[in-house]
Amino acid sequence: MKKRVVVALLVLAASASLWWFLAGRGAGPGAGLRLYGNVDIREVQLAPRVPGLLAEVRVEEGDAVDAGAVLAVLDAEPYRNALARAEAERDAARAALDKLHAGYRSEEVAQARARVAQVQAQADNAERVARRRQELFQGGVISAQDREDALAARDALAAELDAARKALRLQVAGFRTEDVQAAEATLRAAEAAVAAARTDLADTALVAPARGTVLSRVREPGAMVGAGAVVLVLSLDRPVWVRAYVPEPQLGLIQPGMAMNVTTDSRPDQPYTGRVGFISPVAEFTPKSVETEALRTDLVYRLRIVVDEADQGLRQGMPVTVTPRDPDAARP
Repeated sequence: MKKRVVVALLVLAASASLWWFLAGRGAGPGAGLRLYGNVDIREVQLAPRVPGLLAEVRVEEGDAVDAGAVLAVLDAEPYRNALARAEAERDAARAALDKLHAGYRSEEVAQARARVAQVQAQADNAERVARRRQELFQGGVISAQDREDALAARDALAAELDAARKALRLQVAGFRTEDVQAAEATLRAAEAAVAAARTDLADTALVAPARGTVLSRVREPGAMVGAGAVVLVLSLDRPVWVRAYVPEPQLGLIQPGMAMNVTTDSRPDQPYTGRVGFISPVAEFTPKSVETEALRTDLVYRLRIVVDEADQGLRQGMPVTVTPRDPDAARP
């Protein structure tokens, strides 16, 4: 009798252990967790960085666009003219700098040398005249005024010769370093003006930053738009995520990277897959927009579930239900 009781107890213990093991495996992480949230899709308001006349809008509301597609353009003629003017000023500045680097022309240097030789000859002749006049004055042949005139002419030509020699040295040495540096700075400013003009010209085209769908045409062709004025609103295809909130008692059941199922009311049997990408470190009160089965007033933490393969079935603001994904389930 005792042996039968012992055997029965052993069978019950083994059955309980097996049940506990199977139940533990089937529960999985976050078992019983059920969250509610809304689909969140990024939107881009496309606006030019420069003002101008809106010449063309190439898309309609609802059109799908690819990254890099030109969606609208401004009248670019004023900006092409500004670029041409900036390029002309840059070329003039570069020519002025090249002139300074090259120095004076050989013809100009030769002319300065000839001038020195000419004044040198005149100065030598004036020196000889002044000596003869001095001798004649001492002999009483000429007056003091004649001697003074000869000395003045000699001194004037000596000063003129010194100036000619200095001019020759300047032409041989070239322009001053300060002049070259100033010309280099002028060229850099002109090149920066060309780059700015090119940027302005490129900004006359509104380009899609990523794949998406046109939500709104805010401006029409013919309108004058200022810098930063919205022309189109674009909804991006990627990324798509769900903004949900987890109550504080269940916060420990969620971790970054955790696989989740996202279910919509229109497709309850075809859940989307996603992963927890962000958990807010700051608690907040339950937002009024969160719809749960029971009204909650406790603190919650916002989290973001990034959807892996989003399609047109997920729309901005759509309410969804989020549950942990069974790690043993096959991916769709």
